[in-house]
Formats: sequence, structure tokens, C-alpha cells
Amino acid sequence: MTVDQLNPEPLWEQLAEILRQRIRAGELKPRQVLPSESHLQDEHGVSRGTVRRAMQALGKQGWTVTIQGRGTYVAERDSWPAE
Repeated sequence: MTVDQLNPEPLWEQLAEILRQRIRAGELKPRQVLPSESHLQDEHGVSRGTVRRAMQALGKQGWTVTIQGRGTYVAERDSWPAE
């Protein structure tokens, strides 16, 4: 699954949703590092700013935790927002 350039929803929202789905499905597990910004850029054909905005949104929502100099990790399950 990747972002749809023709979808009117902002690309960063689409990317954040893709990553949330991967977390929910267990493809990305708690305490696992997320793919790098450059990997996500290449995989989804989006800009660095799009990736950063998606990562910021996931962090604010409680899905991820960013550690300066180490990367962004999937948060513990009890930090995830209620659905």
C-alpha cells in the first residue's frame, strides 16, 4: 500500500494512515524502529517534509516515540489512542 497522488487527502495524512495500519496489523511492533525518512520517501514517492509531517502526527497521537539521534519507534501498545 502506498499514497495515492490523485487522492485529495493530504499526502502526509495518507502516509500516517498507512503506518498506523502497519502498526495495528503487527507488521511494525512496539519498540521496533520505523523505517528511515529516506526509505519512506523512496517507498512512497513523497518529499522529506511529507514524511516528517506524518511522523509528527503519529507521535502526537501516541503511536510513535522519537528519540533524538536514534530514530522513531513504535510506542508501547498502552500508549496507542483508543479506537
